[in-house]
Amino acid sequence: MSAATTRSRTPDRLCAEAVGLARTAAEEAAAPGVVGEHVDVVAEGDRVVTHLFECKEFGYRGWRWAVTVARASRAKVVTLDETVLLPGPDALLAPEWVPWSERLRPGDMGPGDLLPTDAEDLRLEPGYSGEDVPPPNSAVSEEMAELAEAEDAELTAGPPAELPVAPERGSIASVAEELGMRRARVLSRYGLHVAADRWDEAYGAKTQMAQAAPATCVSCGFLVPIGGSLGQAFGVCGNEFSPADGRVVSLSYGCGGHSEAAVMPKPPRPAPPVIDETRVDPFPLRPAADSGSVPSAPDGTEDLGHS
Repeated sequence: MSAATTRSRTPDRLCAEAVGLARTAAEEAAAPGVVGEHVDVVAEGDRVVTHLFECKEFGYRGWRWAVTVARASRAKVVTLDETVLLPGPDALLAPEWVPWSERLRPGDMGPGDLLPTDAEDLRLEPGYSGEDVPPPNSAVSEEMAELAEAEDAELTAGPPAELPVAPERGSIASVAEELGMRRARVLSRYGLHVAADRWDEAYGAKTQMAQAAPATCVSCGFLVPIGGSLGQAFGVCGNEFSPADGRVVSLSYGCGGHSEAAVMPKPPRPAPPVIDETRVDPFPLRPAADSGSVPSAPDGTEDLGHS
């Protein structure tokens, strides 16, 4: 071990004796009465020492005020370096920070809360932006644009070309808005699959309610169909007495509130066997004389035809 390493692990005498300077600095950074007893002295390097004081602040159990002092070479004056609050070995620490996007759970949002969506969210994909050139056979082709201009000319003060602002009626964006297509982003295929898996897990065929149901939702009169590709496998329950009322349910889901549950015939079940243990059934040890198909010989005197 070198001499420099030995000196760095041994606290400097003048710096180690500057407890009063360190306490004054800690009280200025905190408040009087918050800085507790002097705990330890740690050598940080040559003529660099850190004084540790107990922290009495509520909520900071086990924390310590760390005041670092230093002394220049061949100088006898100790100067202040920094004052910080550091956790000790048994300090009460907050749990590891987790981003809000990972802490959020279904049902956490309340009135007035805003949930920003990531621009790169895999559940969404760009919708109709209006920047693409429509195909010739679309509803907003050149012929339709000319017709829209003629209609706008009848409703405006002059020709559209002479107006300071182009009329919105008949434009690609306005037509898309009328058709319900004016959305910046729509569900992607991945988003559809994620939603379908989530709905099927909550109200699908594998739930206990569906396993005990008399029939599935596909034959229930309370099922409200939905549009789109998800309508082939899901619907909305409209039975107020059902546990899935107002929820998106799988067509293979079911409950006791099925519309035809009262008129559905129950499957036939065989009656359980009844055994009378008080009655004795006699069983002969030998067959009866008239039980065979050949009449018996009288007294055994008739020739049987063999030797």
